[in-house]
Amino acid sequence: MDLATRILYEDNHLIIINKMAGEIVQGDKTGDKPLIDDVKSYLKARYHKEGNVFCGLVHRIDRPVSGVVIFTKTSKALARMNELVKARKITKIYLALTEKAPLIPERTLIDWVQKNEKNNKTYVTHTEKEGWQKAELSYRTLRQLDHYTLLEVTLVTGRHHQIRAQLAANGTIIKGDLKYGAHRSNRDGSISLHASKVIFEHPVNHKMIEVEAPLSGEMEKILA
Repeated sequence: MDLATRILYEDNHLIIINKMAGEIVQGDKTGDKPLIDDVKSYLKARYHKEGNVFCGLVHRIDRPVSGVVIFTKTSKALARMNELVKARKITKIYLALTEKAPLIPERTLIDWVQKNEKNNKTYVTHTEKEGWQKAELSYRTLRQLDHYTLLEVTLVTGRHHQIRAQLAANGTIIKGDLKYGAHRSNRDGSISLHASKVIFEHPVNHKMIEVEAPLSGEMEKILA
């Protein structure tokens, strides 16, 4: 899909894209072309820029996850957005389809997590553990489908694979997420987790920005 059709918001400072499941945000060992390179190519062509084009990455989402990714067009905007991230002043809301309904329909989860570099997986403990990071999110049940449950998840902290690992540890495994215990994969290789919405104060004009990404792929078909 053409990148221009996936721009959710753009001004002189920011460009926000709806990432497709399967895309990588930044370059990795696979050597696949990352989304950030596509954004740079778009900016170069759209604004007839010569030489290297600046494109700052504010945050990432996992390869099998779809949804909102924020980039900046200037280093000044990137520095200010990084300050918002550090201060946890960017609200990030996700939609997740889970294999089972949670025992408690609406809840805040506070756990401690640690990433294992060897298998690229995050482990969860429900009690505080030295050297592990605190992970917090809240969820609420939106819909009960025949085979799955739709949750709205709001992140408080932003840890590696946090939503995937915490929900799985809570008994609500995300559809298609084999790494965290799903029974089967999704046909398109995605997991049923979508970065649906971001809300934050604009780094330059200080107006409140709320950007929502439409669903795509398998999640869109199931929830249609």
